[in-house]
Amino acid sequence: MERSALINFVRETLAKAGFFVSDPCNTQGISFDIMARRDDLLLIIKVLVNVDAYGKQHAHEIKVIAKLLKGTPLLIGERSGQGALETGVLYLRQGISLISAKTLEEYFIEGIPPYVYAAHGGFYVNLDVNLLKQIRKERKLSLGQVAEAAGVSRKSVQMYEEGVNPTVDVGMRLAEFLENNILLPLRFDRHPKDNDKEITDEDALTQIDDDDDLESQVFRQLNGLGYEVVRTQKCPFDALTSDVKLTILTGIGEYDPTTKMRAKAMYNISRVAERHSVFIVKETKRKNIEGTPVIGMNELGKLRETEELLKLILDRKVRV
Repeated sequence: MERSALINFVRETLAKAGFFVSDPCNTQGISFDIMARRDDLLLIIKVLVNVDAYGKQHAHEIKVIAKLLKGTPLLIGERSGQGALETGVLYLRQGISLISAKTLEEYFIEGIPPYVYAAHGGFYVNLDVNLLKQIRKERKLSLGQVAEAAGVSRKSVQMYEEGVNPTVDVGMRLAEFLENNILLPLRFDRHPKDNDKEITDEDALTQIDDDDDLESQVFRQLNGLGYEVVRTQKCPFDALTSDVKLTILTGIGEYDPTTKMRAKAMYNISRVAERHSVFIVKETKRKNIEGTPVIGMNELGKLRETEELLKLILDRKVRV
């Protein structure tokens, strides 16, 4: 399947599942393609035909964006160098959950979660350790009896009861022998806890330099108002501007052939993410581009508090 067709399939699947889905971002080399929201769940999605093409820099940026927008990063792919991604299997790429489009459909449309995850050495399952112990106790089964049925050692069964996960085959044999589903479903629709530890606030914040280009000037002005600024490099917007109350998708630049397209994408994404967006330019006579409020540098320079910037954005925001 071509990437455009794969993106359309993902968007249609999420829409059927009740998500509010953004238009696909058409910028080359972007760190994500789609945002989708359902209730409190915000998915920030990158769609890949070959998942090996997704590098560390892209992954770092999508994790930072997910943290600031309180969303969940998710990769959806078709194949890797080792072959096609298996349906019903949860993979991990650069610390981000990775699934096939069919797994996404099974989960959100059919209500079938993945039970298998890929890790070094093969495919594994999570066991309900408490249920395993309970059944073994109730049936007065020894470690040896369970081990013989599963085709493993007594030590292995003991390790399973301590939280070590078995391979798929062993897990299935255990479930069959105990006549009970002791396998736990996996979740990819939540933000991995490790990501918050990996992406610290210090890592994300932009170091403001003394350059005199427009972007540096804007960052200094925003810092002076009390905002923290995180620069993005592979997004329709140039930065995420935050204080304790809100995060603003921030575009910076002069009018050029890409400005209208970027402003439209920012507006679309901001609606799904339920965040404000703003485009800051050197000089402007316009108040709005494709739904995104526009502010000139001369206006930004007159502001003294964060609330003043928010008021200006709200005054120029398109009402939907």
